[in-house]
Amino acid sequence: MTSISQRARKRFLPLLLLSVATFAVLLTLSWPKPAQALEAKPYEELVFPPLGDIQIPDYERYTLDNGLVVYLMEDHDLPLVSGSATFRTGSYLVSPEQTGLADITGEAMRLGGTKRHAPDVLNELLEQRAASVESSISDTSGSAGFSALSEDLSEVFDLFAEVIMQPAFDEEQVALIKSRTAGGIARRNDDPDDIVSREFQKLVYGDQSPYARTVEYANLVNIDRDDVLNFYATTLSPQNTILGISGDFDPVQMKAQIERTLGAWAVVATKEIPAPPRGEQTSAGLFVVDQPQLTQSYIHIGHMGGELSSPYHAPMAVLNEVLNGFGGRLFNKIRSEQGLAYSVYAFWSPRYDYNGLFIGGGQTRSQATVPFVQSMYTELEKVRQEPITETELAFAKDSVLNSFVFNFQSPEQTLSRLIRYEYYDYPSDFVFQFRDQVEQATVQQVLEAAQSVLQPEKLITVVVGNLAEIDPSIETLGADVTQLDVTIPEPVAS
Repeated sequence: MTSISQRARKRFLPLLLLSVATFAVLLTLSWPKPAQALEAKPYEELVFPPLGDIQIPDYERYTLDNGLVVYLMEDHDLPLVSGSATFRTGSYLVSPEQTGLADITGEAMRLGGTKRHAPDVLNELLEQRAASVESSISDTSGSAGFSALSEDLSEVFDLFAEVIMQPAFDEEQVALIKSRTAGGIARRNDDPDDIVSREFQKLVYGDQSPYARTVEYANLVNIDRDDVLNFYATTLSPQNTILGISGDFDPVQMKAQIERTLGAWAVVATKEIPAPPRGEQTSAGLFVVDQPQLTQSYIHIGHMGGELSSPYHAPMAVLNEVLNGFGGRLFNKIRSEQGLAYSVYAFWSPRYDYNGLFIGGGQTRSQATVPFVQSMYTELEKVRQEPITETELAFAKDSVLNSFVFNFQSPEQTLSRLIRYEYYDYPSDFVFQFRDQVEQATVQQVLEAAQSVLQPEKLITVVVGNLAEIDPSIETLGADVTQLDVTIPEPVAS
């Protein structure tokens, strides 16, 4: 088959090149002269057709005898298939002393090979087919995914199932992942953006929260291969897994292969996995990290946010658009009019299953740090005290609704969203409910949302910069200043 394909390419390549060259000549000859181009219209005169309705492709959902839920969504446009398995696990199940265990387990599921294929062999088998299999574990979920050409689906899916059901957690690979993690610890203060984000989350959730814990050398000493094996065995099981597959496949064959592989995954009699903690804010105030080498300040301002199920979800999404972007208030006022920032933003970022963040900030030169923070405070208070204009409302709603279609650019995106809603126990039409609520949002609703969600007394302000160069000094903001120590603890003997 390969030799026939090679001969065919040799035979038709000259014809293909000739056709391309001919097309290029014809295209050049027919291209309009610059003088014939249409005169550009002002942007306010441009008229665009309305966006089409979103259609959810047909899909099938069923459950295997072992409790594993399956979604199948066919798409025969391209000879490609992709899939994902979502596991009810997460780093929130790990003790603070073993922070990092879930992340290491998630990486080692794939990189550590399987009981049938050593890591190098697994890598080679996938590379030969231009396929991929990946795995990871985050705060409140885990996942494994694959992508392959349709003609290689059978072989790649078998490997994917092995990674899920029979990970070997090769000792050398676990050690290598731990070593890379240690390297990340050593470099974590290299980027001031990372510092301000990390310290802000610690102040919001508390440094022992699973949503803000930092991996230290001491944690790595407490993690070995047996811990990885135990975490996998006690948190991953078919009855807590949702599988989704989309692309160019035969459904009958696909179902048979799923049954033959993942259908044989034995049910694990483990105790019920608890829900993630919702997250509670632990502090407020003004905090600084002195970095004398910097010529600009990196700033985060915000507090605890909420969940996507909040009744304020839609109006806060509208407010996000009012504040952000090239036409937003913060860009216009703080960057364009006052010249106080290179970048500036503020947005409400809710989560599915625990409280997210309201977070604002930006970057500015050291001497503009205090005026920048003051202007941020002013703009955030304005949206709590004064209604936005009808023009701002219309523009923001259009921005949210126009971006809505990008949630459904491909069957993979649509299927991923359906799985996510089931995993987090949201209604399957949640995104359409959100769209309808955005369409119906009013100026008064946005004001009420801002007054409820934005809480000035809970604001946490973190400034990472050269304190000696900040003039006027940070103390002029009128609050007690707490200096944070970001020194990295020394490695400990294992």
